[in-house]
Amino acid sequence: MRLAGPLRIVALVITVGLTWLVASILLGGPGGGFPRIQQLFAGPESSATAEPRARKYKCGLPQPCPEEHLAFRMVSGAANVIGPKICLEDRMLMSSVKDNVGRGLNIALVNDVNDLLKFIRPLHEGTLVFVASYDDPATKMNEETRKLFSDLGSKNVKDLAFRDSWVFVGAKGVQNKSPFEQHVKNSKHTNKYEGWPEALEMEGCIPRRTTAS
Repeated sequence: MRLAGPLRIVALVITVGLTWLVASILLGGPGGGFPRIQQLFAGPESSATAEPRARKYKCGLPQPCPEEHLAFRMVSGAANVIGPKICLEDRMLMSSVKDNVGRGLNIALVNDVNDLLKFIRPLHEGTLVFVASYDDPATKMNEETRKLFSDLGSKNVKDLAFRDSWVFVGAKGVQNKSPFEQHVKNSKHTNKYEGWPEALEMEGCIPRRTTAS
């Protein structure tokens, strides 16, 4: 019976201590007020640390293209497993999902060099040409094919070899080499995949062709 008094004092001290600790956490210490409580019950939308989602524009570009420009994004094939993608003005022109891509040069599912030449030769002046490799873009190329792509603005087509990765945007009648081109050599020392280099991704804004008045 003599211990009842001290035990009650100890219990009271513990209770007061726990109450002060919980209050400090919830109120954020002296001067904290109620913001900490409000933050606990606030949804993700009202959280001060919530980051706004980055806005995506045509073809997933991080910023819009200027007026009179075409937005594009293209990805070469990954090894011989994942097919390439070509998007123009928010329209997916070619992809594995659309089931219109194949091994070789994906311009319009052309892999035969004779068909390729027939496809490119009659292009009209100013026609844009989007090319994304898949698996092997070069084995069936001949000198005439390489010259045609060079005339479209490619500076790397002459060096294109077995299982290289290549993406390119050119145009019929260009005067200079295209700024829209990427090329990675197939090398066992640097390949990302066994027997293939990494896939290439390129995006940007292409000026529309101006029509003479």
